[in-house]
Amino acid sequence: MPARSIGFRLPSALAVRSALSHRWAGGALPLALGVAAVLTLGAARAAGEAPAAGPQVPVVAVGAQAVGAGAVFDGSLQAVRQSVLSAQASGRIASLSVKAGDRVKAGQVLAVIDDRATQAGVAQAQAGLAQADANLSNAKAAYERARDLRVQGFLAQAAVDAALAQYKAAQAGTASARAGQTQASVAQGFTRLTAPWDGWVLATHAEAGALATPGAPVLTVYAPQPIRAVVHVPASMQALALSAQKIEVQLPGTDQWVAPSSQTSLPAADPVSQTVEWRLNLSEADGANQVPGRQTRVRFVGGSAQSDRQRLVVPASAVLRRGELTGVYVVTAKGEGQGEGFALRAVRTGATHGDGVEVLAGLKAGDRVALDPVRAGLSGAQPVAK
Repeated sequence: MPARSIGFRLPSALAVRSALSHRWAGGALPLALGVAAVLTLGAARAAGEAPAAGPQVPVVAVGAQAVGAGAVFDGSLQAVRQSVLSAQASGRIASLSVKAGDRVKAGQVLAVIDDRATQAGVAQAQAGLAQADANLSNAKAAYERARDLRVQGFLAQAAVDAALAQYKAAQAGTASARAGQTQASVAQGFTRLTAPWDGWVLATHAEAGALATPGAPVLTVYAPQPIRAVVHVPASMQALALSAQKIEVQLPGTDQWVAPSSQTSLPAADPVSQTVEWRLNLSEADGANQVPGRQTRVRFVGGSAQSDRQRLVVPASAVLRRGELTGVYVVTAKGEGQGEGFALRAVRTGATHGDGVEVLAGLKAGDRVALDPVRAGLSGAQPVAK
């Protein structure tokens, strides 16, 4: 049966008004309004209204670029000044005045070990020093009297020599007592753990009432500045790291790469992991608001002409990362006569080179990718040359 076209003609205002007046009593007003709306919509579609255009997304063609040899390694942030405070005297921990996360000041008492024994030692040393001082005063006076009597001829030289020997012995006794007092004071200080600098308590390794022994850790304290990135480079790639023309550290939680203020490579490799530790100190501005333990990335960038390689590189802004997915939006043809659109394609990325990311798989030279993957994913998005 041949297809026939169906046309619609809008009723005149007089006809609509007449229909409404005849059908009002029968309750046909809603039906008339619905018919009028359908007819109006059909007329609008017949007029050929164009749908709204999608967003215009700039694209760039992927091509091979010369990139220098380099490598990227995972690392972590570490406080330059971090100490584990240990007990230097035996006894039970009488008080622990801080907990993990507390801010401390240099010289602040953080923990006290039962010091009754050391207090007794200090008192005994003080009494011994007082006794030695009294003996010294007596020996000095006896020597001076013997010397004066010898001058007057009332005393033999042997008596003067004996008084002098007693005087020197008293001096030695006083020095010994004073050293004993210092030793007792030092032992008393071992019962108090103080903060070595302004910073934070990272962890507590004991509780009040626990038995402390010399060398047993009690607290870990660190200073927020300065801070450094620590990375372990495989020994087989140490030569590449040493010859790198530029070393950069990625600040955790950002896409920003910064150069360290100073760097140190330990002169020996770990015999078990066969890695060499690199310590990269961050500047005060770059290390602000960073905390130890956060994961970071370190890249060693080469640049010698002999090491340049041809690699597919796309702008970092074109890469879309959603969980485990890493992809880019590639320009594709929608169909015959329908123009071009975007399709999401998974890729495998490699090293970062400046503002570009090396693509190891998923793209080929000549592919056009969207520079704004968020807008490219919207319905009706259209590619435009950058």
